[in-house]
Amino acid sequence: MAAAAECDVVMAATEPELLDDQEAKREAETFKEQGNAYYAKKDYNEAYNYYTKAIDMCPKNASYYGNRAATLMMLGRFREALGDAQQSVRLDDSFVRGHLREGKCHLSLGNAMAACRSFQRALELDHKNAQAQQEVVFCMDRALEFAPACHRFKILKAECLAMLGRYPEAQSVASDILRMDSTNADALYVRGLCLYYEDCIEKAVQFFVQALRMAPDHEKACIACRNAKALKAKKEDGNKAFKEGNYKLAYELYTEALGIDPNNIKTNAKLYCNRGTVNSKLRKLDDAIEDCTNAVKLDDTYIKAYLRRAQCYMDTEQYEEAVRDYEKVYQTEKTKEHKQLLKNAQLELKKSKRKDYYKILGVDKNASEDEIKKAYRKRALMHHPDRHSGASAEVQKEEEKKFKEVGEAFTILSDPKKKTRYDSGQDLDEEGMNMGDFDPNNIFKAFFGGPGGFSFEASGPGNFFFQFG
Repeated sequence: MAAAAECDVVMAATEPELLDDQEAKREAETFKEQGNAYYAKKDYNEAYNYYTKAIDMCPKNASYYGNRAATLMMLGRFREALGDAQQSVRLDDSFVRGHLREGKCHLSLGNAMAACRSFQRALELDHKNAQAQQEVVFCMDRALEFAPACHRFKILKAECLAMLGRYPEAQSVASDILRMDSTNADALYVRGLCLYYEDCIEKAVQFFVQALRMAPDHEKACIACRNAKALKAKKEDGNKAFKEGNYKLAYELYTEALGIDPNNIKTNAKLYCNRGTVNSKLRKLDDAIEDCTNAVKLDDTYIKAYLRRAQCYMDTEQYEEAVRDYEKVYQTEKTKEHKQLLKNAQLELKKSKRKDYYKILGVDKNASEDEIKKAYRKRALMHHPDRHSGASAEVQKEEEKKFKEVGEAFTILSDPKKKTRYDSGQDLDEEGMNMGDFDPNNIFKAFFGGPGGFSFEASGPGNFFFQFG
């Protein structure tokens, strides 16, 4: 019994503590939100007060220190801001903004090398973070105003420029360093990185190898070199399989290549387009369209991907989409070939908006004269109004419409001249074909011939046969 009593006492003592902790977190969040509101209004003193209250309630929350550091920086109190920024990354080393703020504080206080370490750590944590890269470029520009010969600042700036896709600028910075020091492994790595991201993989490998000769332990150059070689090999193997007609293997190899480095935008755009071509060969046209769409998302100037997707749209009779892609291509490259492709797509779009007489008769576009006649006989008898005289008014109206369309279709497709004009997309009205005044019964009589009239007679429930009078 005594043991049970002791247990009850312990439980009773811990429950209020948990509740107090949750309440403290809620209150701290309220203070933080109030601090954010004052920060947005540029009332930094009040923002500082509320962030301090949030920290007092929850002293182990990294973002609260980060927010207060940002406020102190706006107040020009960089040494205090540095303390808060350092505390934020001590609490959470993955806090990218904390490392960026620490770097800015170091830079403002004149400690450039410490700033460089903080920025590098931020980029290591999130190398895709464009905002972080832009901030680093800005800060390095400011640092280089005071230390224009510092290679370390230049390298960090060049690497960020490369990651942002600003390759000419990155190349320029790296080249400046190599003119002064041709053995600088970091500059060689940046040159290779720019070439790698511009899909000049073979040249990129040469720079990575050279960087590793200068610095065998250069981790970034080692990883980039391995990825470049793997990408080159997989892509070449995929191309070889495609040329040999082994489309299934080509598909697998291009897919494996796409998994090597998602940051290599240009190469991956080409890989998606190549895989799209494979899918089109396998008649997986929807998959081909998806691959080409992924290609142009990565590189919206990639003409080959637009052309491949447009052809797939044509093959799936999505003519409006095909026209849109061919227009994009022609606006970019005004060649005779592209103009003709656009013209063909526009013609097919125009034709698709007319009645499809082949579909109405249920025949292929290459149907022979006999096949067209047989199809007309079958459809005309199927939809003749006399056959549906006992049906509801709605059904009679629908069948009468279909009977007229069948007559129209036969009139056009059985006449070689009209069929040619129809197939080429020309307007039939120019031939004097006013289908509004068209009488399908005249075609029916002329086709079936025979003296006197004709009628449908029942030969059993639901069965009719056609009889001339």
